[in-house]
Amino acid sequence: MAGVRKLVLVTEQSHDLHKHFSGLAERLSKELNIPLEYRWGDYVYVTQHGDSDELGITWLPQLFAELDEGTVVKVLTQPNLSDSGYLDEERDYKASMEVLKKYLG
Repeated sequence: MAGVRKLVLVTEQSHDLHKHFSGLAERLSKELNIPLEYRWGDYVYVTQHGDSDELGITWLPQLFAELDEGTVVKVLTQPNLSDSGYLDEERDYKASMEVLKKYLG
């Protein structure tokens, strides 16, 4: 099984969700001791590896993990909202960890 080489956050600093996603990505990077790479407005990367809507339109931010053998997996492509409809950092953290633990030794 491949390990995680790095986390990749594709975002824009001006995006409303940038702070939420970057805080989460930095937390995961620090706790798991995995390098974090920022890609600014890289829609090509998101188109190749991320989620899109039914018309094929992608969005930012999206968080990925690049594995040791080069495969890219989606970690978090949309925020998980609380029951009252607000951003929920802990839900996103837990969802991201669920994905990442499949690839961590």
